[in-house]
Amino acid sequence: MHRYDVVIIGSGLGGLTCGAILSKNGYKVCVLEKNKQIGGCLQTFSRDKTVFDSGVHYVGGLEPGQNLYQIFRYLGIMDKLNLKRLDMDCFDRIAFHGDPKEYKMAQGYENFIQGLLKDFPGEEKALREYCNMLRHICDKFPLYNLRMGGFEEKESVLGIDAAEYINSLSTNRRLTEVLAANNPLYAGVEGKTPMYVHALVLNSYIESSWKCVNGGSQIGKWLARSILENGGTILKHQQVKKIVAEGKEVQYVETAEGKRFTGSHFISNAHPANTLDMLESDTIRQAYRSRVKSLENSTSALMVNAVLKPGMFPHMNYNYYYHELESVWGSVKCSPAEWPGSYAMFISPEAKDHRFANALSIMSYMHISDVEPWGDTFNTVSNEVSRGEDYEAFKKEKAEKVLDMVEKRFPVLRQCIQSYYVATPLSFRDYIGTSDGSMYGIMKDSNDPLRTLISPRTKLSNLYLTGQNLNMHGILGVSMSALVTTAEFLDFEKLLHEIKTA
Repeated sequence: MHRYDVVIIGSGLGGLTCGAILSKNGYKVCVLEKNKQIGGCLQTFSRDKTVFDSGVHYVGGLEPGQNLYQIFRYLGIMDKLNLKRLDMDCFDRIAFHGDPKEYKMAQGYENFIQGLLKDFPGEEKALREYCNMLRHICDKFPLYNLRMGGFEEKESVLGIDAAEYINSLSTNRRLTEVLAANNPLYAGVEGKTPMYVHALVLNSYIESSWKCVNGGSQIGKWLARSILENGGTILKHQQVKKIVAEGKEVQYVETAEGKRFTGSHFISNAHPANTLDMLESDTIRQAYRSRVKSLENSTSALMVNAVLKPGMFPHMNYNYYYHELESVWGSVKCSPAEWPGSYAMFISPEAKDHRFANALSIMSYMHISDVEPWGDTFNTVSNEVSRGEDYEAFKKEKAEKVLDMVEKRFPVLRQCIQSYYVATPLSFRDYIGTSDGSMYGIMKDSNDPLRTLISPRTKLSNLYLTGQNLNMHGILGVSMSALVTTAEFLDFEKLLHEIKTA
């Protein structure tokens, strides 16, 4: 038996941030991770000596005084990160099939408006209204602004539908499509995704947009180091299989190998549905289990990770979104004949010569049902299993379709590619641990916003939840969710003050 103050299941960003905050405040923390590498969506992998991110392709809110900067500063990791700022006049470039023009989203609100006015000269009113709405919504979220506040503040904005609101801003269809075009950042669904999800994500990128040079795993690495320096423990290859409770308290967790870890408190960074699957307790009612299990997850993706030949493909210091369908919201549910429908492309610079790119990650939506024939296989670095030749053929066929689409705008792309590697919804499922490979966890719904909000508290007095399924996904959203979870342990007002003044 190993005894701790807090046992944390999973070392995704939520688990690591909770661990770093609590260990900094005197708690004896133990983090249990099933994989060989910590970090969940922060994990990176290397192919042909080239580093790829599995999930984190750019990060917002990292300028001094901005919310994520302050959190990282408080945790002592901000000045250790190797970051590169994306172009000020274009962090996201948007392109559409049949339209030779490409549209730029700039950093800084005034800059953002002036940049789009070049392409939409008559639309200043719509653009200002849009930017004001983003700020208005963000102001309603106390924690996003690192201050105390109640739920009633944000209640008024939870039910606004993103697509409906953006479409109402102008009769200029192209403008409204541009404003919604980077919706793969949150797997947006028309008629469902709330405007607050769009606003919290977009606001942080308009404020400031950054790339992690050599991958986002550095965030996980420095958080882990902070936990260890504060006397905490991080154990890899420890897959928790059971959370065992008696009465209203969790007694211990047990791993696949039968090791038991006891603690005064337990935090699960796993998906709430997975957490409930592991939980042996009579206290949690079936109705709650059913509710959590019935919540729909956001979709998954196919990623083509391409290693480029040196000095061939110019580096673009922005992200690229391309849409082929009638609607920018369409490709989440596009037919097999139309697939992929759209893509998002993230570009990494060569380490020695930033004029050229060394790698591309190209993401298109894909549903777990597309890989159903191989659904009962499991493959990670620590548990390598071949899914078979037909799976490899499937991956190649899909990747070639994506590359065909990219070549419509970048005709010489294939000549620049040295090799490419493909991740499917099964890769996301096996490494990140959502049952359907969901990229961003539980999907928020503007039609019934309260149903999709999950509290960090459970009916067990010492079991808490954290991670992207609570409030929001993404580096910023998950860091906020970790604050909500640690608020159950610490004087929250004092913590927020310390973060703000870090």
